[in-house]
Amino acid sequence: VDEIETRAMVRFMTTYEGPVYIRLDRNDVPIVLDDAYQFELGKPILLADGSDVTIFATGFMVSLSLNVATQLHTENISVQVVNVGTLKPMDEEAIKTLAGKTNAVVTVEEHNLRGGLGSAVAEALMKTKIPIVPIGVEDRFGQSAHSYPELLQEYGLTEEAISRAVKEVLALK
Repeated sequence: VDEIETRAMVRFMTTYEGPVYIRLDRNDVPIVLDDAYQFELGKPILLADGSDVTIFATGFMVSLSLNVATQLHTENISVQVVNVGTLKPMDEEAIKTLAGKTNAVVTVEEHNLRGGLGSAVAEALMKTKIPIVPIGVEDRFGQSAHSYPELLQEYGLTEEAISRAVKEVLALK
């Protein structure tokens, strides 16, 4: 999610027995964690408490989701934001507990919608009746752009899209 989590993940990787994979963004990412953060493999981290909708986000999308939570607070929509730093393993019980608090979920990732965060959260919640609206890259060929913000816009990975998804999932409750 940010350099604090990246440092903690790399430290973890140096002691872990077995294969690991870390996916990093090469662009500047806002700091959202504090220096007390402790990485735990598979554990989602609650960053903003809320009661109406849970956003599960990963990578750069965490900071956008926190911005959306702040914006929607002015519209009396209470958004819980959860950083999911690892997809496999994933603490499915924690995902269920966090999603069950709001009974409405949005997933946000800079990844193909198939086989990423949205799929993993959907699998964890498949025996529940919790509605899920995913935000991610549709299954299509990649694009080039002059800047990272242009790519985010091209793929619909924006604060506006996240806000729409929150309102969409609220209508499904």
